[in-house]
Order: sequence, then structure tokens, then C-alpha cells
Amino acid sequence: MSKPSFQIATIKGDGIGVDVTEATLAIINAAQQRVEGFSLEYNYISAGAGYYKETGSDIETGGEEAAGNADAIFLGAIGLPSIRYDDGTEISPHLRLRDRFQLYAGVRPIKAYPNAPQRLADPKAADIDMIILRESTEGLFYSAAVHNRCPVQTDDEVQDIVRITRKTTEKLHDFAFKLAQKRKERGGKGQVTCVDKANVFKSMAFFRQIFDERKSNFKNIQATYNYVDAQALDFIRRPWDFDVLVMENMFGDILSDLAGGLVGGMGMASCGEIGDNHGLFQPAHGSAPDIMGQDKANPLAAILSGALMLDYLADKSGVLSLENAAKVIEQAVYQGFKDNAIRPMEFGGDMGTKAVTQEIIKRIHQK
Repeated sequence: MSKPSFQIATIKGDGIGVDVTEATLAIINAAQQRVEGFSLEYNYISAGAGYYKETGSDIETGGEEAAGNADAIFLGAIGLPSIRYDDGTEISPHLRLRDRFQLYAGVRPIKAYPNAPQRLADPKAADIDMIILRESTEGLFYSAAVHNRCPVQTDDEVQDIVRITRKTTEKLHDFAFKLAQKRKERGGKGQVTCVDKANVFKSMAFFRQIFDERKSNFKNIQATYNYVDAQALDFIRRPWDFDVLVMENMFGDILSDLAGGLVGGMGMASCGEIGDNHGLFQPAHGSAPDIMGQDKANPLAAILSGALMLDYLADKSGVLSLENAAKVIEQAVYQGFKDNAIRPMEFGGDMGTKAVTQEIIKRIHQK
């Protein structure tokens, strides 16, 4: 009987995107060999700032369609500060992919690892384990430059709009509660916090209203609330008290970076962007062109994003071996930190991209 096979649209992109993508695929290959029971085929798509400089296009012809035909999309990093569109904004075809495939659920795990930097002195910081769920198609990013939706743009005034729709927000909140249920089954808190600014903006009051409507379908999950400014403060005061936090696009963009800083930095910031029919997975960091090709990048955000992708494919297909492969990767990373065997340069350690990758591969093959 043949193994179930899955197509992965792969965009290495720019800068360290190339380095961390190659590291991630090597880790996934090791986990695939360890677990067995599935196979992956990679379809490489050229896109990004470098490609734009060469061709005048930010993604190859047919690239978006090819991404849509795949079972999942993996992206390394896109953008170079020195290369921009004519309007001055950075190259960002991945924002179009979000919009085209309606990848409304931006999953940003925030987890403390032993021996990784923890920016808070309180020993409870070792217990940080939460997910920021960032709506990724609406909110203030609905007006992102790549979409050309600016309602007013003159030499005297520019306006952007915040868009919150019932259809997308219902799906987002349901996703949040189901994610909390899944985490509760694995020993998590079983809590969802609605982060908004409902005391000021009608759009945010609507966001909260829909949260209140949907929570009644998940009575075993605790529903809590926080205004976004208070949430920023609570990330410094008591981040260990949170589980799943659901919020508008721009709020999620900002708070996920803040939260990521609590557990080491953007080198640990994995990300999955999930819709009804498609999923895109990428490290949340940028392309860091100053260290590209120097074997200095921390590949862990990308590697953990690869594990998220395997978990997504498992949920989508019902193939348990994919979930097991994701767990193997996550456990290898956690145990590697616990044993002080993973020491990325980003954290002042002595291990570059290749050394971190090889250490994780070694641990994956240990039984």
C-alpha cells in the first residue's frame, strides 16, 4: 500500500529565507524517515524582492496558482529593505496569498524553552506557553498597500480603514475555541482571551459581540477579555496566565512580536496562516540580509513552523503519522534546549544555522 503523499509549495524567498528553508526541509526529512507513513513532494516557486529586481515581478508566472494547488505552502522570508515597489512599500506577494486564499487564522505560538533567553526575572516566565491568534485578512491590514484599498490618498491626507466582517470573525473565534480545546486535551489551560479596543471603536465592539455569540458553543472553554493596551502591559506582568488570545490583524502583528521577545526573540517566532482550504507556514521574522549566507541565522522559527505545517496536514488529512512527525520535531527542539545542546548565535551562543540543524537531526534519529 502506497504512502499518502502531500504537495508542498515552497518559496525560499530572500536573505536568510533560503538558509532557514533548507534547514527546515532537512529537519522534516529526518522526521519523515523516523516516523514513516507519509511522503512530501516540494514544488519550488520563485518569489520575493530578489526575483522582483531581476524580473519586475514579485512572483513567477503561475506561482500563485501553483501555491493554491498545493496541500500546504512553506515560505522562508520575503523582502529586502533596498528593493521596493514604486510606491515605496516593500515587496510582499505573501500578503496577496493571504488575501487570495483567505488565510484568516494567523497562529503565532509563544513558548518558553529551558536555557533560552527569558526577558522577565520572575521564575514563572518559564511557564509561558500561549498562542496569539491574529486575524490575517481584515482589520487594518485590509488597507495594506499591496491591496490598493486606500479610500483617501491625496497630498494633504491619507486614510486607511479597519474592516471587520461577521463571516470571517465567526470563523476566527470558532478557530480560537477549537484550538483551546485541542490544547486542553494536551494539558493546556483551555482558555480564550478576546483582545480588542471595544471601549473606543465600533469595529472592535462588533469583534467582541461576535466573540460573545460564539463562546456559547464552547462551554468547556473559559472566555476572558482584555483591551489591547492592557494586554501589552499584562505581557510584562503575567504572560504565563494566558493560553489562546484572539485579536485583530494589526494588534496581532504588534503583540506577537512583543510576546516573542519574552521567550528569546524573532528567531523562535513560528507562524501558521490557515484558511478553510489552504495553509501557509513561515517564520515570523524578516529576511535579515545582513547575515544571509553566513551560517548565523537561527533556523528554529522556521523549523517550528515546519512542525506546525505537519500538524496542519494531519488535521486536514487524518494521517496520524504527520502529527507524530510534528511531535518528534517539537520534542527534539525542547530536549535540545533542556540539555543546553542548542545554543543559537542569536542568543549569544556558539552554534550557527547548520550546527543547530544537525543537532536537531541527531536527536530526531535517536530512539
